[in-house]
Amino acid sequence: MRLLAATTRYYLLLTALLFVVGSLGLYYGINWALRNEIDEQLQSRRQELVEKARAEELPPVELLQTLLPVSRQRRPEGFRDTTMLDKIEHEMVPHRLLTFPLTVSGDGTVWVTLRKSLVEAEDLMGVVLGVMLGVLALLLGGVVLINRWLSHRIWAPFRGTLATLRAYDLQQHKVLELPTPAVSEFAELNQALTVLSQRLVADYESLREFTANAAHETQTPLAIMQAQLEQLLQVPALAEDPAAAPLVADLYGATLRLSRLHQALSLLSKIENRQFAEAVPIRLDQLLTEKMAQLEPLFEARELRYGLDISGPVVVYMHPGLADSLLQNLLQNAVKHNVRGGELAVSLSPQELKISNTGPAVSGDPARFFERFRKQNAASESPGLGLSIVQQIGGYYGFGVRYSVAEGGTRHTLRVRLKAQAVPAPKKSKPSFAATE
Repeated sequence: MRLLAATTRYYLLLTALLFVVGSLGLYYGINWALRNEIDEQLQSRRQELVEKARAEELPPVELLQTLLPVSRQRRPEGFRDTTMLDKIEHEMVPHRLLTFPLTVSGDGTVWVTLRKSLVEAEDLMGVVLGVMLGVLALLLGGVVLINRWLSHRIWAPFRGTLATLRAYDLQQHKVLELPTPAVSEFAELNQALTVLSQRLVADYESLREFTANAAHETQTPLAIMQAQLEQLLQVPALAEDPAAAPLVADLYGATLRLSRLHQALSLLSKIENRQFAEAVPIRLDQLLTEKMAQLEPLFEARELRYGLDISGPVVVYMHPGLADSLLQNLLQNAVKHNVRGGELAVSLSPQELKISNTGPAVSGDPARFFERFRKQNAASESPGLGLSIVQQIGGYYGFGVRYSVAEGGTRHTLRVRLKAQAVPAPKKSKPSFAATE
């Protein structure tokens, strides 16, 4: 729920409650005043009759009965409400009655009842109640309209700040540029966000510089270690020592893994720092065909049945190195995590690159394998960065990357939604599967 809507709801509830309480108070107050006025009129009429009785100016009871309700039997004294038939309107109407004893000269004591119609009072109360309800409706409607207007006018800077934050990308190395609204609270918020973005950019630049320097400084020692270990493995004396040769071989394998890890992290750092500005038209279909041909010996060694389905020439604008790395990591991931004698199906269209392969059953959300150093098999020599690189390249060029599993978790499918520009193509090639013997 929006903040303004929440506050408006409380304002409306409070306004309605106070107005209802005030309306009830006004209603009963006016009702009391009108009844009090009617009672005073009846008391005045009673006093007039009492004074006339004392002055012996009243007519006999027989004649008085034609003017007022008079009874010789004792009746309850005081005020009371009742309904009586209106002979003109032919309906029951409320009346206010006052009964009191009156001594008439020559006739003794009789009980006289004075009455006053309450129709005028009820009509007045109905008018007052209608006016109050109308005012309440106008008041509530006005509160809703004024809050809606305020939400579009006063809160416009806040929504502008939210839009700027949603579009903000730290990798652009830019500080937030927020205006200074007239509302002081929004101005303080924008100022705090601007200062925060300045700190973030400064920290990000420091981290990027450190990563680049570390990658540069470790590249040369790794290359030297790898070259010297290769020379060491070729030394004849090493073959004479059965204990030293395995140790050097293990050290050389660890150096190779460290070198691959260094290359993968360096590539990720360069992608995040947007150091691949050059984008040229790449025939992705040709590059994919070349990659499949290069990996054929690996397919045969793993006894994989593989197929390639290309719907036609597909052109994407990418850096050549990133295009090569994208396909290389996707295909190697499909081979490494496949099973011996399994299947690998690759299809390419101007809209999508799809790679589907068999593999060990997995459970849970497959998107977790896009995390860095996340491996299906913890004992694997792979650094667990292949899919992270694929996701970073996809994000760099706006490609959508999705990973799904089916058939009980044994069919793995990676889809890359492309932003390709297709060119006229020959007929669609049929998928071909080749099984190694």
